[in-house]
Amino acid sequence: MPARSESREELLSALRLVMVPGAGPRTQQLLLERFATPEAVLRAAPDQLKMVRGVGPKLISAITAARQESKAEQELQQAEEHGVHYILRGATGYPRPLNDLPDAPLLLSCRGAMYERDELAVAIVGSRNCTLYGRQQAEKLGSALARAGITIVSGLARGIDAAAHAGAIKAGGRTIAVLGSGLANIYPPEHQALATDVAASGAVISEFSLNQRPARGLFPQRNRIISGLSLSVILIEARARSGALHTARHAMEQGRDVLALPGRVDNVASEGCHELIRDGVTLVRHADDVLESLGPLSAPIKTSEEQEVHSPRELSLNEREREILNLVQAEETPIEQVLASTDLAPAVVLSTLTVLEMKKLVRRLPGNHIARRTH
Repeated sequence: MPARSESREELLSALRLVMVPGAGPRTQQLLLERFATPEAVLRAAPDQLKMVRGVGPKLISAITAARQESKAEQELQQAEEHGVHYILRGATGYPRPLNDLPDAPLLLSCRGAMYERDELAVAIVGSRNCTLYGRQQAEKLGSALARAGITIVSGLARGIDAAAHAGAIKAGGRTIAVLGSGLANIYPPEHQALATDVAASGAVISEFSLNQRPARGLFPQRNRIISGLSLSVILIEARARSGALHTARHAMEQGRDVLALPGRVDNVASEGCHELIRDGVTLVRHADDVLESLGPLSAPIKTSEEQEVHSPRELSLNEREREILNLVQAEETPIEQVLASTDLAPAVVLSTLTVLEMKKLVRRLPGNHIARRTH
């Protein structure tokens, strides 16, 4: 479905629906599968609503009442006053990776901005009560991946999350924070300044109402968005029963890769990570391990007017390698054409093509031809 711009009335209808008590993301999805739009859900008769699985009398009453309430108008006005905008599923700006989720949020509130290049994203999550080692590694990985062009996604929590965001910001890269509360209730409260910095370097987003207070059950729910936005999820210092493991499970269910950074074998702070590594997830030592683990993208992503990325591994290339790679097409390209398209010496071009072939970014074909790998 092509992206489109939403009207104010569409936003208000979506807000009314997401603010209905008891209508979680999965119920919203079932309602939309039946009625197509939030407006149609709100207009539906009770006997039509009860045909949707999981919709009982209490929820029907709440949906009916939502038609007359002014909460959505108040919410939208408050958002405008706080510099918050909304992104409706199916409209321009909605993160494409979330469309894959069976329970994708209907509406996201956002401070900051999200771009197509944010699809090149990796989540870094872990313990709130982390060690100095864990904090240092999260910040180091966040910085290195951000410098490579990867957007860092996390949850703005204390510990590992905060360090990952800070690392990306210090590197001048992009980062996205997904909250388990509303944007008018930043949690933890001492991360107000960090949230402002994240919004300036990317975006702070939430699927919850602006004034929603943090609650234990909301954090596992938001974790599916953290993993859903990301190509892979890196765990740092996750305990055996860590909340970060919920994000790892969501990632596995969504078909995202899970990676883990090891700690001391006798440190309980890394028990969850060690169990995952034992069970076969990729062990991470540094940013190159992460980039190497990322496979080709389902569709190329433009990171700038000049650069189109087909695989995150391309982000680790030096300037010369990237220049030569961009001269190679997905279809058969004569090597002579590549040589003629650059002022570099033929020997340099040929040796660079060999490096790109070893990195599995191009493949040689019969007849002195070459092609860019896209899968």
